[in-house]
Amino acid sequence: MKISVKALCAFGARSGDLDHRFTPAPTALDGVRGHQIIAARRDADHASEVALTGHYGDLIIRGRADGVGLSPPCVEEVKTHRGPIQQIPPNQTSMHWAQAKVYAHLLCSQHVLSAADVRLLYFDPFRDRETPLTQHCSADNLRREFEALCARFMNWAKQEAAHRTALLQALHELSFPYAMRAGQRELARQVFMAARRRMVLLAQAPTGIGKTLGTLFPMLKAMAEEHVDRIFYLTQKTTGRALALDALDRLKSNQPGLPLRVVELVARETACVHPESACHGESCPRAKGFYDRLPAARQQAVQQARTVTLRGSAVAHIAEIHNICPYYLTQELVRWADVVVADVNHWFDSSAVLYALTQSEDWRVGLLVDEAHNLVDRARGMYSASLSSRDLQAFRGQVPPPLKAAVTRLRQRWNVLQERHSIGFTEIEPDACFSEALQQFTSRVTDYLAEHADQVSQAVFDLYFPALQLTRLAETFGDHSLCYINRQGGALTKVATGELAIRNVVPAPYTTPRLAAAATVVLFSATLQPQAYYADLLGLPSNHVWLDVPSPFDPQQLHIRLVSVSTRWGDRANSVEPITEVIARQYDERQGNYLAFFSSFHYLGQVVEHLRRMRPDLPIWVQEPGMTEAARRAFIDRFEPQGRGVGFGVLGGAFAEAMDLPGSRLIGAFIATLGLPPAEPLQQAMQGRIDARWPGRGYDYMSLVPGVRKVVQAAGRVIRGEFDEGVLYLIDDRFKSVAARGLLPAWWRTSGSNR
Repeated sequence: MKISVKALCAFGARSGDLDHRFTPAPTALDGVRGHQIIAARRDADHASEVALTGHYGDLIIRGRADGVGLSPPCVEEVKTHRGPIQQIPPNQTSMHWAQAKVYAHLLCSQHVLSAADVRLLYFDPFRDRETPLTQHCSADNLRREFEALCARFMNWAKQEAAHRTALLQALHELSFPYAMRAGQRELARQVFMAARRRMVLLAQAPTGIGKTLGTLFPMLKAMAEEHVDRIFYLTQKTTGRALALDALDRLKSNQPGLPLRVVELVARETACVHPESACHGESCPRAKGFYDRLPAARQQAVQQARTVTLRGSAVAHIAEIHNICPYYLTQELVRWADVVVADVNHWFDSSAVLYALTQSEDWRVGLLVDEAHNLVDRARGMYSASLSSRDLQAFRGQVPPPLKAAVTRLRQRWNVLQERHSIGFTEIEPDACFSEALQQFTSRVTDYLAEHADQVSQAVFDLYFPALQLTRLAETFGDHSLCYINRQGGALTKVATGELAIRNVVPAPYTTPRLAAAATVVLFSATLQPQAYYADLLGLPSNHVWLDVPSPFDPQQLHIRLVSVSTRWGDRANSVEPITEVIARQYDERQGNYLAFFSSFHYLGQVVEHLRRMRPDLPIWVQEPGMTEAARRAFIDRFEPQGRGVGFGVLGGAFAEAMDLPGSRLIGAFIATLGLPPAEPLQQAMQGRIDARWPGRGYDYMSLVPGVRKVVQAAGRVIRGEFDEGVLYLIDDRFKSVAARGLLPAWWRTSGSNR
C-alpha cells in the first residue's frame, strides 16, 4: 500500500484539541511563493523539492522534502503562516514536526547517515519573517519514531487493503436490483464507457427513468475495474441527497455483505452540536481532545459502514458516543469512503473540501452531478460577491483602533464611487482606487485577526468576508463577469447608500479546472437542452459526449392542455380568476392530488386567496418563504396515495424538482408562467455579456432556456413511473411560440388549446 508522508502524519501524528478558530492563512499561491522565496535564499548545495521514498513492511511511504542539504545533513520542512507562530494549533505543530522527521529518516536511510538536523521553518511571507526551529536527531531515534508512526498506521492499512480487495470482488458480482427500464440501460452503458475512457458525459434522461441508480451502478462497476478510486455523487438540494442515499441502500440490501462505505457530507451549520461555541477546545466540548478520541470513532464508523450508510444522523450518533465534533469526524471519514454524497459546492466552490482532498491525495474520482441543469446558476453564485452600504453602516461603532484608518479610507472611497454614478443600476469596470482601498482594508483586518482572532466582534467578520471575496474576484475579473453599482436615492448619510457587486455570468473559467480534476464526470438531468448552453457556460471539453435518452413514456400518459392566458406582470390581476376556474374545473373532473406553480409568492398568494373564497371545500396547502426542513417534509407528506387537494408552490423552488410523487400521490400539475426572469437592468446587462461572447444567444441563454427548463422540471413531477398517468396545464399564451415549444421534451404532445 502506498501513502504520502503528509497523509501518514495526518493519520497518526495529530493529538489534542480540534482548533478551527478563524485565523487568516496564506493561500495556496502564497504557499508556493513562500517556498520559492526560501529556496532562493539557500546555498547551492541545498536542494529543493527532493523526492524521498521508504518502506515499512509492505507499506511504501513517499513524498517531497521542501529542502535537503548533505553538508552537514539537514532536512527542512517549510510551512507558510500568518501572524504569531504561537497561534498555530498544537495538533498542526505536532504533524509538522512528524513530517520533517519522516523526511529526515528517509534521507538518513537513503544516504546511510548517522544523524541529521531537522529544521521546521515557519515563514510569514507577509512580514518576510523566518522562524526556524531545529532539532539534531540521531538516525536511530528518527527510525524509531518513523516505525512507531508506521506501526500505528499498519493495522489500519491492512484493514484498508482487505476492505479494498473485498469491495472490488463484491462490485464485480454486483447486480442491478431491478429489471432495467427502457433507456436506463443505455444511460448505464454510456456512464461506464465515459469512466473507462476518462471523459465528460452530458446526459439528458427523462424524469422517472431511474437516473440515480442508472448512474451509480455503472460507476461502481467502473470502480470494480479500477477506472476510478472513489465516487462523489453531487446534488443540488437536500432532497437529491436523500434519493441518492436511498438508492445506495437498495444496492446494499440487494447484495447483503456488500462492503461499500457510503458517507453523507452535510453542511457545517447542519452538523454543529454547539453553534454558540467557537471551534476550539477552550470553547467547545466536542473539540476538546478531538484527535485523542478520533481513532476510536473512526474505527467504529468504518466498521458500521459495512452494513449501513453513514448518513449525517449516523455519523452524529457515533460522534456523540465518542464526544467529538460530527462535522469534522465526517471530514475525516471522507478520506476512507468509497462513495461520498454531498452538495455540489463541496466540489465546485472556491474552498471546496472534496476538490482540495482530490488534489492533495491524487485521487481518481468518478464525479456524478445530479440535476446538472442547476449547476450554471449555482456556480454563478459561488463566484459572485457584493458589498452594500448596510455592511459598512453595521460596522460603525465597532471598529478596533488599529483598523480605523483603513475603515475611514474605505468609506471615503465608497462615497466617491457611489456619488460618481447616477441613481439606479450602472455597469462599471472594477474601480482601481476603490479596489486599492478594499485591499488595504482586508490586509489590515487580516493582520489584526492574526493577532486578535478571539477579540473581534461578529460585525468585523460580516464586513471582512464579503470584502475579501470581492477583492479576490476583482483580481480575476474578465468578460466572464460583470461589475455594477446599484445606487439608491435619498439623502446621503456618512455612508452613501447603494451596492457594489461582481456578478459571474459565465462560470466556465472557474468550473473547467474543477471538471478536469476528476477522472471522469457525468452531468445528468431531465432537462439539458440545448446542449450548447451547458457546453458553453460550464466550459465542457470539446470531446465531451452528449447523450439524449428517449423517453420511455407514451405521449398518452401525459395529457397536456395549453391555456391561452397572459401571466405577464401587467396582466396578472386579470389572470387570477381564469386560472382558479381552470384549477377548480380540473379538480372536479378528476379528484386527486395536484401541484400548482407560479412565478412568485405574491402571484401564488393572489390565486390561493381567490380559490379559497370560490371553493372553500377544496383542500389547499401552500409553500411559504424560508420553510424549515420539517415544514418542507410536511408539505410533501400531504401528497398521500389516493389523496385529494392542491399544493401551491413557486416555480424553481424546493417542490419543483427532485421530488418523487409516483402513482396516485400526484396526478396533475398547473404551471402558470413561462418562467422568464423579470426584464431588470441586471438581467439585461448579463444578457449583453452573453451576446458579446456568443452573438444572438443572450436572450436564449439568460431568459428563455432557464425559464422553460424550470417548467419542464416542475412538469416532471407528474409522470414518475411507467404506469403513471396525469394531466399538465401550461397556462401562458407564450407557450405557443416556436422558440418555447422547441425546448419542451420531444415526447410531449402540445397540440390544441383549452380555456
